[in-house]
Amino acid sequence: MTKDMTQGNPISLILKFSIPLILGNLFQQLYNMVDTIIVGRALGLNSLTAVAATTSLNFLIVGFVLGVCSGLAIPIAQRFGAGDYKKMRNYVANAAYVAIAMALVITVVTTGCCHIILRWMKTPESIFAQSYAYFWVICLGIPFTFLYNTVSGIIRALGDSRTPFYFLVISTILNIVLDLVFIITLHWGVAGAAWATIIAQALSGFMCLIYMKKKYAILKSTREERKLNFRAIATLLMNGVPMGLQYSITAIGTIMLQSSVNVLDAVYVSAYAAATKVKQLAMAPFDGIANACSTFCSQNLGAGKLDRIRKGVKDGVGIGLAYAVAIAFVLFFAGAKIAWMFVDRSETEVLGAVQQLLSCAAFFYPMLAILNCVRMTLQGLGFGAIAIFAGWLELAARALMALFVIPKFGFIAVCFTDQAAWVVAAVFVVIVFLVEMSRLEKRAAARKK
Repeated sequence: MTKDMTQGNPISLILKFSIPLILGNLFQQLYNMVDTIIVGRALGLNSLTAVAATTSLNFLIVGFVLGVCSGLAIPIAQRFGAGDYKKMRNYVANAAYVAIAMALVITVVTTGCCHIILRWMKTPESIFAQSYAYFWVICLGIPFTFLYNTVSGIIRALGDSRTPFYFLVISTILNIVLDLVFIITLHWGVAGAAWATIIAQALSGFMCLIYMKKKYAILKSTREERKLNFRAIATLLMNGVPMGLQYSITAIGTIMLQSSVNVLDAVYVSAYAAATKVKQLAMAPFDGIANACSTFCSQNLGAGKLDRIRKGVKDGVGIGLAYAVAIAFVLFFAGAKIAWMFVDRSETEVLGAVQQLLSCAAFFYPMLAILNCVRMTLQGLGFGAIAIFAGWLELAARALMALFVIPKFGFIAVCFTDQAAWVVAAVFVVIVFLVEMSRLEKRAAARKK
């Protein structure tokens, strides 16, 4: 089930590897979409807004977890590409220790601070209780988020992107069934949607873990290979924490944006909530393509094949640009119709604002394709600090818009805030990638002399 990506046509390898990742990301978005659709239809617009008001907070915390887990897989992919399986297995064991420790700490902190965080976010009093009920349960499920993403990250590092996707499909179907039972039959309200999500994610995580232990002979380790290794933990943290922080820094900017939106008219709060759901669905493939580039480049760095890294990035960006053009066309002409999943067609004013935001976003998706592929490649090459700095640039752009531009120009400024962040960060990461690749190539040439 493993796949060596150091041999073969890069564009073919990246495309095949990215398809399950893209589908997996779409199914993960379905977790939230199903919650939103059922909450919106069964509980009403007020409950929908309450759930949507926690979106940026979920991204802050869950995004950090996803980033950490992706970073933990980088040294594993590099050792797999180098053929150093003993060290790879030691990294796998210590990645598990890191994930367990971080899951416990983050769960305790977030569940204890939910009330304070929502107050800081200026969550409207009319939806505060429901937002708290939903967000607290999501925080309680953080260990399961760590479980699935750590195990699936390890499997993907070995070149297998299909297996995690299969289990995610099963858990998504379960999520839909549990949503219907908890919300419509048991009347648990928005908390029922959150419970459905974390139970489904727990199932996918445990299934992945059991499958990995039974099917991947290359991961069967000795007691020596499972020993606590502080040097390995340091390497894992140096890759995982920067990636987690990069996600969280981006999320902080999103939270600032959400806070600015929350003080606008209720129509715009609802429109932003619905448009964000559509945007997240449309953006999911960008992450899948970027993660495929990261795994490809990590393995080839371990194998010392720098020429394949340049080719892989070029091909990955090309795939991303092709998708960006296609999805931009869809959003520009049918964005509001997609939002019918979340907002009743009678809410014409809300849907008009949704279409305005999505049309503005559509023109900038090619820039997002470049940003994601190049940034994830830099992370796969071990330049985590650069990803953090790019995140700070995005934060600065969103903060300036939220503090100075949105209060003056209102919702139209909201429509261009994310795009400003993408442009600034994309220019930075492209320049840095070209510089760092030249340095790596010069070092490799010097070693050959």
